[in-house]
Amino acid sequence: MRMSCNTDLQKRCTEAGLKMTGQRKTIIQVLESSEDHPSVETVFERAKAIDDSISIATVYRTLSLLQELDLILKHEFKETFSRFEANMEHHHHLIDLDTGEVIEFQNEELEKLKEKIANDLGFDLVDHQLELYGRKIKKN
Repeated sequence: MRMSCNTDLQKRCTEAGLKMTGQRKTIIQVLESSEDHPSVETVFERAKAIDDSISIATVYRTLSLLQELDLILKHEFKETFSRFEANMEHHHHLIDLDTGEVIEFQNEELEKLKEKIANDLGFDLVDHQLELYGRKIKKN
């Protein structure tokens, strides 16, 4: 299970004024316990294993609402489907093109370089998103 410095997602939902139904709590539980970046279908499968009354429509609506409230992040990762995550800490992604694995990383040198680039171009960096795509280096 992912450990995060963030306040848990359910608490953030309550603070945002979101009504916490049993099905929403289950979906949130699935998101918080995910170590990957699950698709809608994956969230649905995992939630359905906990509460078989959950429909795919409920998962779609809940994920959409959580995203609109900026409580989760939605990623495309050059795929035909979206993936979601509850980790709101600043980080970047490296996507393995062969396996689809998404690796989260942070790098202070990179953060300084991004600030320098924006500053050199006459800007204050307000927001950004970095996704790297690659294949594992084959070792001989």
